[in-house]
Amino acid sequence: MGTSLQVIEQLSPGRNVDAYVQTVSAIPILTADEERELAERLHYQSDLEAARQLVMSHLRFVVHIARSYSGYGLPLGDLIQEGNIGLMKAVKRFDPTMGVRLVSFAVHWIKAEMHEFILRNWRIVKIATTKAQRKLFFNLRSRKKKLSWMTNEEIAAVAEDLGVDVKTVRQMEGRLASTDTAFDAPVSEDEDSSYLSPSAYLEDHSADPAVQLEEANWEEDSQRRLLSAMNALDERSRDILARRWLADEKATLHELAAEYSVSAERIRQLEKNAMKKIRGAMLEA
Repeated sequence: MGTSLQVIEQLSPGRNVDAYVQTVSAIPILTADEERELAERLHYQSDLEAARQLVMSHLRFVVHIARSYSGYGLPLGDLIQEGNIGLMKAVKRFDPTMGVRLVSFAVHWIKAEMHEFILRNWRIVKIATTKAQRKLFFNLRSRKKKLSWMTNEEIAAVAEDLGVDVKTVRQMEGRLASTDTAFDAPVSEDEDSSYLSPSAYLEDHSADPAVQLEEANWEEDSQRRLLSAMNALDERSRDILARRWLADEKATLHELAAEYSVSAERIRQLEKNAMKKIRGAMLEA
C-alpha cells in the first residue's frame, strides 16, 4: 500500500479525474480486523498515520458515491473532493466500539458534504434553504423518472411520503424545471434572439424621468418645510436641535445643559418639544 499512497498524494481529482480514480481503485480494501486495529489506534492513541490509512483505503467509496450524483451537471472531481472532506470528518468521529464498518458510518458524512456542495452550486439562486426543502429537493430529483410534469396523484404521493404539503412539492418541481439565465444577451447572440434576454424586457422604474422628477420635487418640498418649521422655533430650541441632529460633531445633553445653565433633563424636554413642533409643522405644510 505504501507505493499507492505515495502516488495518490501527488494526485488531485480536480486535475486528472481518470488518473485519480485509477489510483484510488488500486489501493487495497482493509479487512475487518485491519480496519478495527487502525480505528483503535486513532481512537485511543490519536495516531494520525492510522487516520491516513483509513482515509486512503476508503477513497474508492467516495468516487462511487460521487458518480451517483453525476446527473446534477457538476464536475465529478469537485464532488469527489467534497466527499473526501466528509470522509475525513467521518474517520475523525468513528468509534470502533460501535460494531459497524467504517464505510457504513461514513456514507452519511460523505453524502452530507456532497449535498451541501450541490445546493450551493446547482443554481445561482439557492434552490433549497431549509432542512425540509433539502430533503424534498434530493427525493424529488430521484423520483422524477421523466421530463414531463408530475400528475396530481404523483405530487400527492410524494407529499405524503415526505411529510410536506402539496404546495411545497409543486414549488420545488417548478424550481427544478427552471434554469439560470444571464441578464444581458451573450455577445454572440444575433439581434433576432437577443430580445429574449431579461435586459430587453425588464423595466427599470428608477430610471423613469417622471419618477425622478417627482422624487426631486418631494425632496425639495420636504427641505423647504423643514427649514420653515425650524425658523418657527425659538432661538434656544433651534440651536439645540441643530447641534443635536444636524451638526457633524453632535453635542451631548450635558454639554448643552452646562452652556444654558439648566439640567440635562431640561435639555431633553426642550429637544422633545421642539421635535414635536417640527413634526406638526411638517404635516400641516
